[in-house]
Amino acid sequence: MDMEFCFTLPEHTDSAHFHNCTTSTDSGKVRSGSNGHLSIECSVDFCNEMSCLNAALNYAYGFLEGECRSAINTVGLEPSVGLLHDFSDYQTKQSLVYDLEEPFRWIADVSVVEAFESGALKLRNFYFTGDDYRYRFEVDAKQRFIELLGHRFNQGVTYGGRDLKWDTVIEQKTSELARFLTRKKLSVDFVDPAPRLERKDSCELRAKILALSVPQAKRLGIGKSTLHYLRRNAQSDGRFTVYTPVMNKLSTRRCSKR
Repeated sequence: MDMEFCFTLPEHTDSAHFHNCTTSTDSGKVRSGSNGHLSIECSVDFCNEMSCLNAALNYAYGFLEGECRSAINTVGLEPSVGLLHDFSDYQTKQSLVYDLEEPFRWIADVSVVEAFESGALKLRNFYFTGDDYRYRFEVDAKQRFIELLGHRFNQGVTYGGRDLKWDTVIEQKTSELARFLTRKKLSVDFVDPAPRLERKDSCELRAKILALSVPQAKRLGIGKSTLHYLRRNAQSDGRFTVYTPVMNKLSTRRCSKR
């Protein structure tokens, strides 16, 4: 018996880089279709692995929640008064924090996918605690994941003519929301800036490598051993990296159909 879990890429993601790809991890297979949906295929025996994935997602959402709460406190809004989530009259349920998380939830999702694909997180890095029935990280794995999350939040994006980091964008958007609520701004949106997610080992690159003959590779300055290494990785389901000098050589060749 198999199970399938689906989630959708952010609306403005350049999803062409993810179409019809399959990635294998030690947790199962992640497939992407032309409709922009990603699905995780697994068997019933995969339940524990899904618990590890959920543990990583929960930790990433907690990291995002901290960024959103910090932005709300900095701007001076009331965190318990939300627009999408129900109003709360007690401090532990902060509806506005949850509202602000929604447009940036993709950051946590992508970070978890990258963590498992890159090997920063593996199934053996999790352990089950019987006292509270939860899966938890090993200390070293948690540190690697925190560094990866920090890197994702610190990536740059152009917004309003400035180069900002995503944690700064969250604060900027919170400030715009405050100005809108106090009628100092006519409108507010959370569409711009849109994330642009692009894999370095895209399906286009894989097709280009597999279509490359030995004579063509030689003309590009790519040796037989390097070509063998590239083909082996391009045929696999796993994530791989192409070094910049080789990538520059490949970029001079247009992809041809096999």
